[in-house]
Amino acid sequence: MDPVIVVGAGPVGLTLALALARSGVPSVLLDEGPGKEEPRPARTAVLHDDTVRWVEQLIGASFTEAGTGTRWTGWRALRRKQSVQHLAFDHTTPSPLHLAQHSLTAALREAIDGQSLVKVAVDSRVDGVEQDGSGLTVHTRGPKGTWWRGSYLVGCDGPRSTVRKLLDIRFPGRTAVERHAVATLRTELPHPGEALVHRMPPWRLSGTEVTGRPLPDGSWRLDWLLPPKNELVTPDALVARVHETLTGWNGGSAPAYELVDTGVHTVHHRLARRWRVGRAFLAGDAAHLLGALGTQGLDEGLRDANNLAWKLAHAWHHGPADGLLASYQTERRAVVAARLRAADQALPLLRGGGGLRSYVPGAARGHDALLTDGHLGRGALGAPGTYAGSPLTPAPSPSAALVGTAPGEPVADVVVTAEDGTFVQLRDRLGLGHLVVLLVAPGTGVWERRHWASAGLMPRLTAAVSALPCRAELLVTESYLDAAAHTVLLVRPDGHLAATFNGVQPVELYAAADVVLGGAEQPAEAADPA
Repeated sequence: MDPVIVVGAGPVGLTLALALARSGVPSVLLDEGPGKEEPRPARTAVLHDDTVRWVEQLIGASFTEAGTGTRWTGWRALRRKQSVQHLAFDHTTPSPLHLAQHSLTAALREAIDGQSLVKVAVDSRVDGVEQDGSGLTVHTRGPKGTWWRGSYLVGCDGPRSTVRKLLDIRFPGRTAVERHAVATLRTELPHPGEALVHRMPPWRLSGTEVTGRPLPDGSWRLDWLLPPKNELVTPDALVARVHETLTGWNGGSAPAYELVDTGVHTVHHRLARRWRVGRAFLAGDAAHLLGALGTQGLDEGLRDANNLAWKLAHAWHHGPADGLLASYQTERRAVVAARLRAADQALPLLRGGGGLRSYVPGAARGHDALLTDGHLGRGALGAPGTYAGSPLTPAPSPSAALVGTAPGEPVADVVVTAEDGTFVQLRDRLGLGHLVVLLVAPGTGVWERRHWASAGLMPRLTAAVSALPCRAELLVTESYLDAAAHTVLLVRPDGHLAATFNGVQPVELYAAADVVLGGAEQPAEAADPA
């Protein structure tokens, strides 16, 4: 079968190609550039724990151990001269990861270099796409312009996506929702390792909001929210902002600093009308733009890749699966649309500037909480979306069990026993392209797996898992959120809960797995009202 063609060698395209390779699917990665990215320290990414764990699993390395990314030790929210919120992070409440985007791209490229299933074609700009019943053909121009034959096509080629334009997909939305002056510098701040947002700082030049986020090697990225008008940020004005902010945060005396990089970051909010046309898909910035109020568009782009990779892999290995592929747009577009709605509703409250809202008791505190949610990936602004209304969510069965996670939500990360008897985190067994069946069995943690693998429910459950319509891994845990003993959870490859059962129910487990894989084939238009 022909490879999957991935257009765009940014973080989303690289991650998707790597995920497909890990599932045994070959791909051609069409890179418009020369195959490397120029370092821009002021262009950084904040990734939340679910995407960090998945990407680190794909590349086989830790960003923090490699020194390319840093996790914050805490979070502070300041208003005028007061601290109004302080959160500390630890292993139970992990912080986001902050790293330069070129460091992320370099790590992904290095991992792809060791993958024989990924062919990278540099200096290859797409200028034509033709689809037929068995695949599609893509033409590229450049020094090595040629035709490429593929089974599927995914456009990960950014906000000005050529693939989106060739597919004639509209990209409506709002331009310049927010603008920020940005500076990356090396210096010392009063709370090392802690990120912060400072609203209404009592200084003349710093505007209405300043954000500081630590990076590796003693570096920081500072962002100043600019006024709605298209204000020109001169180098002198930016240096004045840096000096004034550092002076204010350090009690009136600016510490020594080295200015590494600067820029202006403009946030747009846009959402493609369609994310799929036949065998062609959109992902990342080609499908959506968001990022106001501290939210992170790259996080959502990586979740697009996680959602789409296992579905493409199943279709590539097992044949047409139109219902499964149609669910990509249904699930991901709904989640991103909800995120954009939440941000658009919050923007007038946070950026409206006074009026009656400023006299409502508790309003400022609520605004601080909204900003915290956006920056830390929580609540409606930032938490991983749920797929409760997805066509891949099985109807509740008579033997459904109640647990602390609703169907469609991301599962909790608990300690599990793997098939080889080792103890690992559940999150480390997700994102590998196969289903996970999790049995809640208190007491098993104190015994080696060989002692109980042939006792109780295990033989019957092992047989039921081996009979599923696709590969699945059987894991066991001592406990899960609000779950009774002998509860069985069916988890999708991307870590979202599909169904739960009281005990071993082979027929219902098989039926649920069949629904997760797309169930009965149906037209894409019927499966996806969007």
